[in-house]
Order: sequence, then structure tokens, then C-alpha cells
Amino acid sequence: MWDFISPINLIRYLIVWRVNGALVYLPRCLSAELSWVLGKTIAESLPTQRAREWRKALAIKDDSAPQDSSKKSARATLTSPAAEAAWPIEAVLFPYPGKRTCGQGEAILWELDLLGTGADHGVFLELILPAMEKIAGISDPQLKRANNLWGRFDIQAVYAARGSRWEPVVTDGRLDLHYRASPNQWADGLDFAPRLERPLRHLTWITPFDLGVMPDTPGDARPSRPARRKNLSEIPAQEIPTFEGILEALMARMTVFWPGKHHVQPQEVWAQVKPEEQTALWLQLQEAQRRAPLRRYTLEPAPKDWPGRWIGAQTFEAIPDRLVPYLELASILHIGKHTHLGCGTFILD
Repeated sequence: MWDFISPINLIRYLIVWRVNGALVYLPRCLSAELSWVLGKTIAESLPTQRAREWRKALAIKDDSAPQDSSKKSARATLTSPAAEAAWPIEAVLFPYPGKRTCGQGEAILWELDLLGTGADHGVFLELILPAMEKIAGISDPQLKRANNLWGRFDIQAVYAARGSRWEPVVTDGRLDLHYRASPNQWADGLDFAPRLERPLRHLTWITPFDLGVMPDTPGDARPSRPARRKNLSEIPAQEIPTFEGILEALMARMTVFWPGKHHVQPQEVWAQVKPEEQTALWLQLQEAQRRAPLRRYTLEPAPKDWPGRWIGAQTFEAIPDRLVPYLELASILHIGKHTHLGCGTFILD
């Protein structure tokens, strides 16, 4: 599998903010507002030509601008997920699940991933960290509303992933000027080998996902147009994630990383997997499909104001051991739509 993942340039940062205000209400979808506020602040720091591409990307998400949290809802923002949010560089903003009301001294953890050509520690140091410092003490009345996050936190720490370990980049607010994160260290020590000690059975989506119709849905079961359902909270059968569907979504995600080519197709990525590995994997997937692997699921609509369509958990008879490394990679990279806002990741157990 190493030949398959070697083109992946990725730097993962774990960021710890500590609230310094008396009370802060986080928006329903923190990643959407975080994308807009950080992006806007970065654009303001750039010369005109470079700022233009940031403003162009942010223009489609001006509905994500923070709203007045003094309104009846007492929330920082109501974000519409109608359009795909993006930055000019490929990035993922993934706030860790937690409560939405934070008091003084409480920590807010989120992960920033820089991917592909954007996986550059210099980009983090020159653009993103200064923007974070600015919004930590922001006084812009458009952003600093009653009880929202902006202007009410300190940057406590920043870590960079090296395999399964997190190495300090910022400690107690102090930047280590000698530290340099490389775009390949994320994989150090990760063997991505099939697990043989015990079968995994559970897949829990910790952010909403939208993978569309599964590729292994029978042709006559694929809708030509969205079907009307009496119960809109029930996921259509053809959208319940399958092993083949998740694997296909991973191949589509991998096209972002392929060097030296534009408009790479998922099948070109899949072709990089050794033929004997492809054969062994597909045999396991076919056997799992024959045994009807999905035992039960609890999938419901994504929370209000989040992008993505569904969230919840799935339980299988057993997850094929050869598939596990690909699932672990998919959980790191995020798959499906709205990956910039953290959608499409899960945990296995």
C-alpha cells in the first residue's frame, strides 16, 4: 500500500484554543464560520493580486458571515451549507466534537489539514498562524459580537502529526521557530497493514457525510431523479454507505494528490494498487457482500446548518481485514462532499 499513499502530501495540525471570555457560544457548524473568518483575515493580509483568489473563493460563502449572537437564538452564527466552501489551497477544517457553550479557561480543539500543493509549513507560518493571532484579539464589530468566539480566545498550543504522535509547534503561546513540518511525516510509523488480531464491526461517522448513490446499487434501483419520501429523516437505501462506495469515494479523494497531472480519474488512482492486492481485496468485498455484511445502522439527517446529508453509525458482521487500511486512510483524508468543512470522517472499532 505504500506505493499507493506515497504521492499524498499532507500536514496535519492539532490546534488548541483556550477561551479567555466569561462565556462563549459556538456556532452550530464551527468549521463553516471558521473557514469564512480565517479566510477573510488571510485575504486582508495579502497584496491585491494574491488576495483576489481568496476573495473569489470566499464570495460564494458570504452567507457564512457571523450573525449577531445577541438575537433570540443566542448563537454566534447560522450558516447555510448550500454551496461548497473552499479556500484557494486544499485544506480541511475539522473541529473536534464537543459542547457548544464554553466558559473561561475551557479548551477548543480543532484540526487543520493542509493537502496537496498547499501542504507547506511556510503557508501555516506566514498566512494561517498570523490570521489566528489576529482573530484571537479581533475588535472588528462585524465579527466580535456578544458571546461569540472571535476576540475571546488565546492560542494555547499547536501540534503537527508525525504518524500517530503529535509534536509541539506552539507551546503556551510560544512558537518553536526551529520546527519544520514536512508533507510526508503524517505517515511516519503508520503501517496501514490489515489487522488480524480481531475483526472490526463498527463504523461511526463523527461528522456528516454525503457520498451520493452507492456504486454497487443495482442499476434498476438507481433513481433518475430524487425520489419523494414520506419520511424525510430516513436515509434512502441506495445512499447507505457500502464498503465499495467508501472505497470509490477514497479513490475520488486521492485525485487531489496526484502529482504532475490535472483531471486525474479515480480509476487511474486505483491502477496504482498492485494487481494481486486488487484481486485479494475485491474477493473479500464480494464475499462480504454475499454474506449481507450490514447488520444494522442508525443514520439520520445532518444537524441543522451543517453541510453533508447524514450522520450516525453502522454495524457490520465484520469489516474485511484487507479493507481496514483503506478505511483508515479515508478517515484521515475525509471523503465525499464538503471535506473542507470537515465532513466525511469516521472512527472504526
